[in-house]
Amino acid sequence: MSRPNGTRAADLGPVNWRRPAGGRHRSDGVEFAVLDDGRVAVRDAGDPDGPVLLYTAAEISAFVDGAKKGEFDDMLG
Repeated sequence: MSRPNGTRAADLGPVNWRRPAGGRHRSDGVEFAVLDDGRVAVRDAGDPDGPVLLYTAAEISAFVDGAKKGEFDDMLG
């Protein structure tokens, strides 16, 4: 069953949430999980049962590629 953006993380069932390195506190930043259908769920680490954003593997790949190329560096202040 396809789930929409805004689905609560708790409703995804058992998934393996991962976080990027670098957060000082357990509730810092975001966490990612690859779902059985290949999409990637993103949640606020400070609200682990809250809503998630869902992206296709291609969308995540494009974001990571852009980040590696510095396309978002202006957002760092």
